Amino acid sequence: MIEIGYMELALGSLLLLVHGAVTLIYKAGSPFSLLIAGVRMVAQLSLMAYVLRFLFAADMPLWTLLAVLVMVAFAGYEVVARQTRPMEGWWGYGIATGSICMAAGIVTVFALFVQLKPDPWYDARYTIPLLGMVLGNTMTGISIGLSTLANALKQNSDAIEARLALGHTRTQACQTVIRQSLHTGLIGIVNSMSAAGLVFIPGMMTGQLMAGADPIEAAKYQALIMFLIAGGTAIGTVSAVILGVYRLTDERHRLRLERLSIKM
Repeated sequence: MIEIGYMELALGSLLLLVHGAVTLIYKAGSPFSLLIAGVRMVAQLSLMAYVLRFLFAADMPLWTLLAVLVMVAFAGYEVVARQTRPMEGWWGYGIATGSICMAAGIVTVFALFVQLKPDPWYDARYTIPLLGMVLGNTMTGISIGLSTLANALKQNSDAIEARLALGHTRTQACQTVIRQSLHTGLIGIVNSMSAAGLVFIPGMMTGQLMAGADPIEAAKYQALIMFLIAGGTAIGTVSAVILGVYRLTDERHRLRLERLSIKM
């Protein structure tokens, strides 16, 4: 494996100047947001590297569980932070975190006990990276699904309330919005799976190849990860969207858009 020095890493960061120049020239946003994101990324990756080094050496299920809970908590926060119309109070965070925890937990445990079978099963070297990949993609699907749901309910409120007035249940009245939200939330992983191996080589396979792994084994690992991500994204997005519909309506089948807030 070729080691990357700090000088090579610093030279690589100069490519961010291209992104910043495009942002300035076309006024496509603030270059300071890119700088903050870059610094934040480096700090987070550095912290994660030291945490993983400790977890790998400690080999204790309690520390692995604590790391998992922290990752899920921050994933839920990121989902809410990306919403332009988040749900008021703790509902948005609760729905996001609960959906992420259930989806990522199911597929990660499935992979550990059925496919990978590490010994011990809670080995952080397998659990944390696997969970991280599933969390990241599930978080994106849930975030997009909830954002689409809130915007679609707002835009189609008259049509939904007309259906409710005609006697439709809240699920029936919101069926079109639910379908639209799920399609938007799930299309990302579908596109990734369709283009993987033909248009691009996914990250995990690239990492294994650069580390010297056999290409066939690397491809099998990547395919497994994509399957897990697809399942986790589906479970999480469906759960979040359905719970979101129930939160933004009530037991009397009324639309409750006042439960949404708008970020300034």
